[in-house]
This record gives sequence, structure tokens and C-alpha cells, in this order.
Amino acid sequence: MPYVTVKMLEGRSDDQKKALVEKVTDAVSETTGAPKERITVFIEEMTKNHYGVAGKRLSDQE
Repeated sequence: MPYVTVKMLEGRSDDQKKALVEKVTDAVSETTGAPKERITVFIEEMTKNHYGVAGKRLSDQE
């Protein structure tokens, strides 16, 4: 029973997230042989002030 977590910055549309879940599920099923019904995909969205690179939050770089 594969579990996949996708972490990304917020801002994608519901249609984009739906397509992401479908394609990730397909890829995991194809590569592992797991049935699609057993694959769980979590999307964790972060705001730019909760994400930093090189010591600076992305919200501070705009």
C-alpha cells in the first residue's frame, strides 16, 4: 500500500492538483505494480513564508 507525499508551494488550481494525483497514482502503479485502489497521495501545500532557501524565506525575496 504505497503512500506518496507531495510538498509544494500553494497556488495551484484544483484542476492541477487533480491531474497531479492522477499522474502520480499512475506512475506509482506502473513502477511498483501496486493496484491504483491501494495508492494514497497526500498534497501538502506551504505558504512562501513557511519555506526558506539559503537562510531566507521565499516571501522575503519578492
